[in-house]
Amino acid sequence: MPPDTPIPSASELCLLKALWKRQPLSARELHLQVAQELAWSFSSTRKTLERMLDKHLVSQHDAGGIHVYSASVDKVATLAAFAHDFGRRVMELDSPMPVTMFTGSKLVDQRELAELEQLLQDWPTDEQE
Repeated sequence: MPPDTPIPSASELCLLKALWKRQPLSARELHLQVAQELAWSFSSTRKTLERMLDKHLVSQHDAGGIHVYSASVDKVATLAAFAHDFGRRVMELDSPMPVTMFTGSKLVDQRELAELEQLLQDWPTDEQE
């Protein structure tokens, strides 16, 4: 994810995480996957998916007359963007976040962890952004 790509909101990230685990999903299936975490209505899920389509975070296609959604952004690159943004804006770090903060995560495997570490190390400095 290039530095100028928008970072998904917390609720958008929740939907993306569900899609990264299993896709494509219909809006209803996706809503059921995130219902406990987000505790919102089905119409909120649909509205968020519309925003995500506009931002090119997800793609939509028809499967048997039903709209289904897939993530359009790479999981590891998105996590790197989040970690970079958190480190810079929240923690006021000038260096990359340590990849160890992702150790033990159920979201990434060992290969993805190594890729994430490389992305964080190679992230442009603020002067290059």
